[in-house]
Amino acid sequence: MALSPQRSGKHAVAPMEVSMEAGNAGEAAWLDDDGRPRRTGTFWTASAHIITAVIGSGVLSLAWAIAQLGWVAGPAVMLLFAVVIYYTSTLLAECYRTGDLATGKRNYTYMDAVRANLGGAKVTFCGIIQYANLVGVAIGYTIASSISMRAIRRADCFHKNGHADPCHSSSNPYMILFGAVQILFSQIPDFDQIWWLSIVAAVMSFTYSGIGLSLGIAQTISNGRIQGSLTGISIGAGVSSTQKVWRSLQAFGDIAFAYSFSNILIEIQDTIKAPPPSEAKVMKSATRLSVATTTVFYMLCGCMGYASFGDAAPDNLLTGFGFYEPFWLLDIANVAIVVHLVGAYQVFCQPIFAFVERWASRRWPDSAFISREVRVGPFALSIFRMTWRSAFVCLTTVIAMLLPFFGNVVGLLGAVSFWPLTVYFPVEMYIAQRGVARGSARWISLKTLSAACLVVSIAAAAGSIADVIDALKVYRPFSG
Repeated sequence: MALSPQRSGKHAVAPMEVSMEAGNAGEAAWLDDDGRPRRTGTFWTASAHIITAVIGSGVLSLAWAIAQLGWVAGPAVMLLFAVVIYYTSTLLAECYRTGDLATGKRNYTYMDAVRANLGGAKVTFCGIIQYANLVGVAIGYTIASSISMRAIRRADCFHKNGHADPCHSSSNPYMILFGAVQILFSQIPDFDQIWWLSIVAAVMSFTYSGIGLSLGIAQTISNGRIQGSLTGISIGAGVSSTQKVWRSLQAFGDIAFAYSFSNILIEIQDTIKAPPPSEAKVMKSATRLSVATTTVFYMLCGCMGYASFGDAAPDNLLTGFGFYEPFWLLDIANVAIVVHLVGAYQVFCQPIFAFVERWASRRWPDSAFISREVRVGPFALSIFRMTWRSAFVCLTTVIAMLLPFFGNVVGLLGAVSFWPLTVYFPVEMYIAQRGVARGSARWISLKTLSAACLVVSIAAAAGSIADVIDALKVYRPFSG
């Protein structure tokens, strides 16, 4: 790249004669239309980010969810969620730029999009819901990773000592280990630099999903028949009619959580390189591939898990010990889950990190603590980033140790975030940005979709809260 006189140290040539032709033009080649470093994301990296976010620990609870709903409602509800989430994601993708899809002003975050299109108190509401949900996901992933790490130890124990041995162990040391790893990876400065971690995590998600699917097929063949019923878990021994209702509602939350990624869609879209084609077009294509791929996996894993165990399907397919052998294959699957969750944690937490760091920079622009960097070998580490991100990871780890209820937490997170982040804001922003006429057929359809999803979200939250309350009655904090 050609240097301007100021950079090269040569002053013989007047600045105006050189800088416009060489210096600034050279720098412009590395900048996007908003003056930020040129984005390099593609259809494939965006797809990897989405798959990392979507095919997470939620896939492991789908057999349990289908067991609550049965062979008719279970797959139907899963397909319905897939269609709704794909559709609303296409609406949200068009809100990345305000105005023209190729040249309009960029919105870097979900909150920026809400601010540009809706404004007012809705921005605050969006921020509270989005970042509370991301914190909740971080806690949920810490819980899920510890369960998988503990399952590796228990699988080996069962193999050596037999299934009658309880093989008890605490999850707390595993949560602390996961937190320590996250403190290290949290020092990666921004979203665009974790693309490689997302690709590794996406490969891991296919690995453990494939193993779960294979074990489900093998178990079904071994059983000699397909387990389950058309209406799901039966009312009777151990399950009252009230519990059947609550569990069915929680299943909706589990399925919603399994598909959730709208809360980071704009942030993922902000990594895609500048048009042509427009970022919205690339993001829609990536979303279509990702949702279709995950739906196939979800249907296979959830349905085969239910076919294997029927009403006894565990809330975590690979750690609930419906499967005991081959123990080494279970170990591989659970290692893959942990590696995937390391990447997924970062995908969901990078927007929180960026939000707090931007706010701190604006609030204290002259603070050395905020801006100072320390050289450690080849790395430049920000003191503020190290302090705040490490504190965040420690906080989510401690909360996870207090509430290690995987299935309950998953359902509640999915229920609480589904309507506002996946449906309400995308619909409202699309109506505002595209000027959809009030009272038109399209306006009525969009509003009806939003209202229906609100009812589903409230019902799922109620079911999950009831289950969390039941779990809290018998749990002692930090008992692991």
